[in-house]
Amino acid sequence: MSLQRTPTHITDPLKDKDGSADEVTALARGITVLRQIAAADAPLSNRELTELTGIPKPTVSRITATLVGAGFLFRLPDSERFVLTASVLELSNGFLRNFDIRARSRPFLIDLAERTSLSVHLAVRDRLDMVVIDTIRPRSAVLVSRLEVGSRMDMCRTAVGRAYMAALSEPERQRLLVGLQAAAGEDWAHLGTRLDDALQETIAQGYAIATGEWHENLNAVAVGFIGPSGERYAVNCGGAAHQCPRDWLTSRAVPALIECIGKIVREIGGAPGQRLDD
Repeated sequence: MSLQRTPTHITDPLKDKDGSADEVTALARGITVLRQIAAADAPLSNRELTELTGIPKPTVSRITATLVGAGFLFRLPDSERFVLTASVLELSNGFLRNFDIRARSRPFLIDLAERTSLSVHLAVRDRLDMVVIDTIRPRSAVLVSRLEVGSRMDMCRTAVGRAYMAALSEPERQRLLVGLQAAAGEDWAHLGTRLDDALQETIAQGYAIATGEWHENLNAVAVGFIGPSGERYAVNCGGAAHQCPRDWLTSRAVPALIECIGKIVREIGGAPGQRLDD
Protein backbone atom coordinates (compact mmCIF):
# COMPACT_ATOMS: atom_id res chain seq x y z
CA MET A 1 0.00 0.00 0.00
CA SER A 2 1.80 3.14 -1.19
CA LEU A 3 0.95 6.28 0.75
CA GLN A 4 2.06 9.30 -1.27
CA ARG A 5 1.58 12.96 -0.60
CA THR A 6 0.58 15.22 -3.46
CA PRO A 7 2.16 18.67 -3.78
CA THR A 8 0.54 21.39 -1.72
CA HIS A 9 0.28 25.02 -2.65
CA ILE A 10 2.81 27.08 -0.71
CA THR A 11 2.36 30.79 -1.17
CA ASP A 12 5.36 33.06 -0.94
CA PRO A 13 4.86 35.51 1.92
CA LEU A 14 7.60 37.75 0.56
CA LYS A 15 6.36 39.77 -2.39
CA ASP A 16 8.78 40.54 -5.21
CA LYS A 17 8.21 44.28 -5.53
CA ASP A 18 11.13 45.28 -7.72
CA GLY A 19 12.46 42.01 -9.14
CA SER A 20 15.33 41.91 -6.66
CA ALA A 21 15.48 40.39 -3.21
CA ASP A 22 17.89 40.60 -0.29
CA GLU A 23 19.76 37.50 0.80
CA VAL A 24 17.24 36.58 3.52
CA THR A 25 14.35 36.73 1.06
CA ALA A 26 16.28 34.70 -1.50
CA LEU A 27 17.07 32.06 1.11
CA ALA A 28 13.42 31.82 2.18
CA ARG A 29 12.31 31.42 -1.41
CA GLY A 30 15.01 28.86 -2.12
CA ILE A 31 13.79 26.77 0.80
CA THR A 32 10.21 27.11 -0.47
CA VAL A 33 11.27 25.78 -3.88
CA LEU A 34 13.16 22.87 -2.33
CA ARG A 35 10.16 21.96 -0.21
CA GLN A 36 7.83 21.96 -3.19
CA ILE A 37 10.12 19.71 -5.20
CA ALA A 38 10.51 17.39 -2.20
CA ALA A 39 6.72 17.16 -1.79
CA ALA A 40 5.98 16.53 -5.47
CA ASP A 41 5.29 13.08 -6.87
CA ALA A 42 7.09 13.95 -10.14
CA PRO A 43 9.83 16.35 -11.31
CA LEU A 44 8.71 19.98 -11.52
CA SER A 45 9.44 22.73 -14.04
CA ASN A 46 10.02 26.42 -13.34
CA ARG A 47 6.51 27.19 -14.58
CA GLU A 48 4.96 24.63 -12.23
CA LEU A 49 7.05 25.92 -9.33
CA THR A 50 5.79 29.44 -10.05
CA GLU A 51 2.20 28.22 -9.97
CA LEU A 52 2.73 26.29 -6.74
CA THR A 53 4.65 28.95 -4.82
CA GLY A 54 3.43 32.26 -6.23
CA ILE A 55 7.05 33.34 -6.73
CA PRO A 56 7.59 35.19 -10.06
CA LYS A 57 8.96 32.96 -12.80
CA PRO A 58 12.18 34.95 -13.38
CA THR A 59 12.94 34.63 -9.66
CA VAL A 60 12.16 30.90 -9.71
CA SER A 61 14.50 30.46 -12.68
CA ARG A 62 17.32 32.19 -10.78
CA ILE A 63 16.65 30.08 -7.70
CA THR A 64 16.68 26.75 -9.53
CA ALA A 65 19.83 27.74 -11.44
CA THR A 66 21.52 28.60 -8.14
CA LEU A 67 20.40 25.34 -6.53
CA VAL A 68 21.64 23.35 -9.52
CA GLY A 69 24.99 25.09 -9.24
CA ALA A 70 25.12 24.38 -5.51
CA GLY A 71 24.40 20.71 -6.13
CA PHE A 72 20.99 20.55 -4.44
CA LEU A 73 18.96 20.20 -7.65
CA PHE A 74 19.51 18.26 -10.87
CA ARG A 75 17.92 19.26 -14.16
CA LEU A 76 16.81 16.20 -16.06
CA PRO A 77 18.53 15.76 -19.47
CA ASP A 78 16.57 17.25 -22.39
CA SER A 79 14.06 18.63 -19.93
CA GLU A 80 13.24 21.76 -17.96
CA ARG A 81 12.26 19.75 -14.91
CA PHE A 82 14.14 19.43 -11.64
CA VAL A 83 14.67 16.78 -8.96
CA LEU A 84 16.52 16.78 -5.65
CA THR A 85 20.06 15.42 -5.45
CA ALA A 86 21.84 13.34 -2.82
CA SER A 87 23.15 16.57 -1.24
CA VAL A 88 19.70 17.11 0.28
CA LEU A 89 19.81 13.59 1.69
CA GLU A 90 23.15 14.39 3.29
CA LEU A 91 21.52 17.24 5.18
CA SER A 92 18.74 15.02 6.48
CA ASN A 93 21.21 12.28 7.40
CA GLY A 94 23.21 14.86 9.33
CA PHE A 95 20.07 15.70 11.29
CA LEU A 96 19.32 12.04 11.99
CA ARG A 97 22.88 11.21 12.98
CA ASN A 98 22.68 13.77 15.75
CA PHE A 99 19.15 12.85 16.75
CA ASP A 100 19.97 10.90 19.90
CA ILE A 101 16.34 10.32 20.92
CA ARG A 102 15.81 8.30 17.78
CA ALA A 103 18.68 5.94 18.62
CA ARG A 104 17.75 5.66 22.30
CA SER A 105 14.09 4.95 21.61
CA ARG A 106 14.64 2.43 18.80
CA PRO A 107 15.00 -0.71 21.00
CA PHE A 108 11.62 0.04 22.57
CA LEU A 109 10.02 0.72 19.19
CA ILE A 110 11.34 -2.60 17.87
CA ASP A 111 9.88 -4.41 20.87
CA LEU A 112 6.52 -2.68 20.30
CA ALA A 113 6.45 -3.71 16.65
CA GLU A 114 7.23 -7.32 17.48
CA ARG A 115 4.68 -7.49 20.30
CA THR A 116 1.86 -6.08 18.16
CA SER A 117 2.94 -7.27 14.68
CA LEU A 118 2.16 -3.71 13.50
CA SER A 119 4.25 -1.02 11.84
CA VAL A 120 5.60 1.54 14.28
CA HIS A 121 6.63 5.12 13.46
CA LEU A 122 8.33 7.83 15.48
CA ALA A 123 7.31 11.26 14.17
CA VAL A 124 7.86 14.97 14.72
CA ARG A 125 6.13 18.01 13.31
CA ASP A 126 7.28 19.90 10.23
CA ARG A 127 5.05 22.93 9.58
CA LEU A 128 1.52 21.53 9.22
CA ASP A 129 2.47 17.87 8.77
CA MET A 130 3.96 15.08 10.84
CA VAL A 131 7.21 13.66 9.46
CA VAL A 132 8.44 10.14 10.13
CA ILE A 133 11.95 10.08 11.62
CA ASP A 134 12.07 6.35 12.32
CA THR A 135 10.05 3.40 11.10
CA ILE A 136 10.01 -0.18 12.36
CA ARG A 137 8.40 -3.12 10.56
CA PRO A 138 7.76 -6.33 12.49
CA ARG A 139 9.36 -9.50 11.20
CA SER A 140 6.11 -11.43 11.61
CA ALA A 141 3.85 -9.10 9.58
CA VAL A 142 2.67 -9.93 6.06
CA LEU A 143 1.19 -6.50 5.29
CA VAL A 144 3.00 -3.41 6.56
CA SER A 145 2.86 0.32 5.95
CA ARG A 146 5.25 1.63 3.32
CA LEU A 147 5.90 4.85 5.17
CA GLU A 148 9.63 5.53 5.17
CA VAL A 149 11.82 7.95 7.09
CA GLY A 150 10.93 11.38 5.70
CA SER A 151 7.33 10.44 4.79
CA ARG A 152 4.74 13.03 5.71
CA MET A 153 1.50 12.32 7.56
CA ASP A 154 -1.64 14.45 7.80
CA MET A 155 -1.82 16.36 11.08
CA CYS A 156 -5.59 16.40 11.53
CA ARG A 157 -6.69 13.00 10.24
CA THR A 158 -4.04 10.73 11.76
CA ALA A 159 -3.63 9.35 15.24
CA VAL A 160 0.00 10.48 15.31
CA GLY A 161 -0.95 14.08 14.48
CA ARG A 162 -3.65 14.18 17.14
CA ALA A 163 -1.34 12.62 19.73
CA TYR A 164 1.27 15.26 18.93
CA MET A 165 -1.25 18.09 19.33
CA ALA A 166 -2.45 16.67 22.63
CA ALA A 167 1.15 16.85 23.91
CA LEU A 168 1.45 20.58 23.16
CA SER A 169 0.90 23.39 25.62
CA GLU A 170 -2.35 25.31 25.15
CA PRO A 171 -0.71 28.37 23.47
CA GLU A 172 1.32 26.17 21.12
CA ARG A 173 -1.73 24.15 20.18
CA GLN A 174 -3.83 27.23 19.50
CA ARG A 175 -1.15 28.69 17.21
CA LEU A 176 -0.99 25.41 15.32
CA LEU A 177 -4.79 25.24 15.00
CA VAL A 178 -4.82 28.71 13.47
CA GLY A 179 -2.40 27.55 10.79
CA LEU A 180 -4.35 24.35 10.16
CA GLN A 181 -7.59 26.31 9.82
CA ALA A 182 -6.07 28.72 7.32
CA ALA A 183 -4.69 25.83 5.25
CA ALA A 184 -7.99 23.91 5.31
CA GLY A 185 -10.15 26.81 4.15
CA GLU A 186 -13.79 25.86 3.70
CA ASP A 187 -13.07 22.27 4.75
CA TRP A 188 -12.37 23.44 8.29
CA ALA A 189 -16.06 23.51 9.23
CA HIS A 190 -16.12 19.72 9.11
CA LEU A 191 -12.45 19.01 9.74
CA GLY A 192 -12.18 21.30 12.76
CA THR A 193 -15.23 19.79 14.44
CA ARG A 194 -13.92 16.26 13.96
CA LEU A 195 -10.47 17.28 15.20
CA ASP A 196 -11.89 18.89 18.33
CA ASP A 197 -13.87 15.73 19.11
CA ALA A 198 -10.78 13.59 18.49
CA LEU A 199 -8.62 15.72 20.80
CA GLN A 200 -11.22 15.48 23.56
CA GLU A 201 -11.27 11.73 23.00
CA THR A 202 -7.51 11.72 23.40
CA ILE A 203 -7.87 13.48 26.76
CA ALA A 204 -10.33 10.94 28.05
CA GLN A 205 -8.47 7.86 26.77
CA GLY A 206 -4.83 8.88 27.09
CA TYR A 207 -4.14 7.97 23.46
CA ALA A 208 -5.29 8.96 19.96
CA ILE A 209 -6.99 6.62 17.53
CA ALA A 210 -7.88 6.97 13.84
CA THR A 211 -9.68 4.29 11.85
CA GLY A 212 -9.84 4.78 8.10
CA GLU A 213 -9.77 8.58 8.29
CA TRP A 214 -6.49 9.35 6.55
CA HIS A 215 -6.43 6.35 4.26
CA GLU A 216 -9.27 3.91 3.89
CA ASN A 217 -8.68 0.55 5.58
CA LEU A 218 -5.75 1.90 7.61
CA ASN A 219 -6.12 2.00 11.41
CA ALA A 220 -3.70 3.32 14.01
CA VAL A 221 -3.22 4.42 17.60
CA ALA A 222 -0.64 6.92 18.83
CA VAL A 223 0.70 8.52 22.01
CA GLY A 224 2.70 11.73 22.31
CA PHE A 225 5.54 12.52 24.68
CA ILE A 226 7.86 15.37 25.63
CA GLY A 227 11.61 15.27 25.13
CA PRO A 228 14.15 16.42 27.74
CA SER A 229 14.35 19.88 26.15
CA GLY A 230 10.59 20.30 25.79
CA GLU A 231 10.32 19.16 22.18
CA ARG A 232 7.27 17.05 21.28
CA TYR A 233 7.16 13.65 19.56
CA ALA A 234 4.56 11.00 18.88
CA VAL A 235 4.71 7.24 18.31
CA ASN A 236 2.24 5.69 15.87
CA CYS A 237 1.32 1.98 15.81
CA GLY A 238 -0.97 0.66 13.10
CA GLY A 239 -1.71 -1.38 10.02
CA ALA A 240 -4.46 -2.67 7.75
CA ALA A 241 -7.98 -2.49 9.22
CA HIS A 242 -8.60 -6.23 8.93
CA GLN A 243 -5.33 -6.85 10.77
CA CYS A 244 -6.04 -4.42 13.61
CA PRO A 245 -9.73 -3.51 14.04
CA ARG A 246 -10.58 -0.81 16.55
CA ASP A 247 -11.42 -3.18 19.41
CA TRP A 248 -8.13 -5.07 18.94
CA LEU A 249 -6.15 -1.82 18.89
CA THR A 250 -7.67 -0.59 22.13
CA SER A 251 -7.36 -3.90 23.97
CA ARG A 252 -4.00 -5.16 22.68
CA ALA A 253 -1.98 -2.40 20.99
CA VAL A 254 -2.74 0.50 23.34
CA PRO A 255 -1.35 -1.12 26.53
CA ALA A 256 1.83 -2.11 24.69
CA LEU A 257 2.14 1.39 23.20
CA ILE A 258 1.69 3.15 26.54
CA GLU A 259 4.27 0.84 28.11
CA CYS A 260 6.65 1.64 25.23
CA ILE A 261 6.23 5.39 25.73
CA GLY A 262 6.90 4.99 29.44
CA LYS A 263 10.18 3.20 28.72
CA ILE A 264 11.24 5.85 26.18
CA VAL A 265 10.47 8.69 28.59
CA ARG A 266 12.49 7.06 31.36
CA GLU A 267 15.38 6.41 28.98
CA ILE A 268 15.64 9.95 27.60
CA GLY A 269 14.65 11.87 30.71
CA GLY A 270 11.51 13.27 29.13
CA ALA A 271 7.88 13.32 30.21
CA PRO A 272 4.56 11.84 29.12
CA GLY A 273 2.43 13.89 26.74
CA GLN A 274 0.79 16.88 28.37
CA ARG A 275 -2.96 16.62 28.62
CA LEU A 276 -5.10 19.36 27.10
CA ASP A 277 -6.58 20.21 30.47
CA ASP A 278 -3.28 20.43 32.38
